[in-house]
Amino acid sequence: MTVTIDESSTRTLTVPPEAWNTPPPRRPGKKALISYGHWWWALPAVLLVIGVHYVATLTGGFFAFTNWTGLGEWSFVGFDNFERIFQDPLLFGAVVNTLFLAFASVILTNVLGLLYALAINRMLKSRYILRTLLFMPVVLSPLAVAYVWKFIFQFDGPLNGFLGLIGLEEFQKVWLADPAWSIWAILITVVWQQTGFTMVIYLAGLASVPVEVEEAAALDGAGIWQRFWHVVAPAIRPSIAIATTLGIIQGLRIFDQILALTGGGPAGATETLATQVYKQAFSLGQFGFGSALALVLTVIILAFAILQQYVTRDRDATGRA
Repeated sequence: MTVTIDESSTRTLTVPPEAWNTPPPRRPGKKALISYGHWWWALPAVLLVIGVHYVATLTGGFFAFTNWTGLGEWSFVGFDNFERIFQDPLLFGAVVNTLFLAFASVILTNVLGLLYALAINRMLKSRYILRTLLFMPVVLSPLAVAYVWKFIFQFDGPLNGFLGLIGLEEFQKVWLADPAWSIWAILITVVWQQTGFTMVIYLAGLASVPVEVEEAAALDGAGIWQRFWHVVAPAIRPSIAIATTLGIIQGLRIFDQILALTGGGPAGATETLATQVYKQAFSLGQFGFGSALALVLTVIILAFAILQQYVTRDRDATGRA
C-alpha cells in the first residue's frame, strides 16, 4: 500500500491482512441479503394483513357455498344460497337499494363537492372557514349524524315544522316510516356527510390547474363552461377517478346510517346487502347464507371499481404508453 507524503517523495507502508477493510469476495451469482432491504421487519405486518384480510375473505367465500350456521357441522350446498338471493323479493330489493344508494350518492356528492370546490377555490376570502365547515360532517361519527337526521325527519321534527311554517302542510310526512320516502331520507343523510370529503379531493385537483392557463382561455373569449370543460376538467381527471372510486365503494357499503335511521324498514324498503349480511349472519345465525350475500357485495364492488377505473383512465397517458 503506497501513501504519498509530498510531490518529491513517497513512502511505502505495509498493512497486515487482518487490518484490511475490504469485504471478502462474494461467490458469483449470490446477491447480498442487505441489497433486498430489511424486508423481514415488515414480515409480521404482512402476515397480519394476509391473515386478517385475504385468508378471512377466502374462508368466508368458501362458506358462502355451505349451510353453516356458525356452530357445529356444515354441508356443501353449491349455488343454492345465490339462487335464494335472486329469488327472494326482499333480498333482490336489497340488491336494488344497494345499487341505488351507491350511484345516487356518487352522483350527488361529486356534483355538489365539485361545485363547492369551484366556488371556494380562489374567489372567496372566507374560503378557509368554509372549507372547515363543509368538511366538518366527514369527521363526525356516522351513527351520530344519523341520529341527528332522525330527529330532523320525525313527524314533529324541524323539517315538518318548517313545512308547516311556510304553509306546506300537505307535504308533511312521516319520512322514515314511509316506504316511498325513507330511502331518500337515508340518501340525504349520506350525501350531507360525504360531500365534504369529495370537496377536499377536488380542491386538491384544482390546486394543480395553472391560473395562467385559465386567464389565457378567458382572454381568448372562452366562457365559464368552456374554460371548465376544456381546461379544468382534463386537469382534474385523476381527482374525478379517485372521488368516484371511493364514492362507489363507500356507497355500496352503507350500513350505519340505515341501521340508525330505519333498521332496514319499513317493510324492507331500505334493506341493503350490508344490512342483510348483518341480519342473516349474526341475528338469524345463517352464516353460510350471510357469507353468500357478502360475496355478492364484494363482487359488485370489484366490478364497479374496475369499470370506473377503466372509464376514467387517462387515455392520453395510455396512448403514449
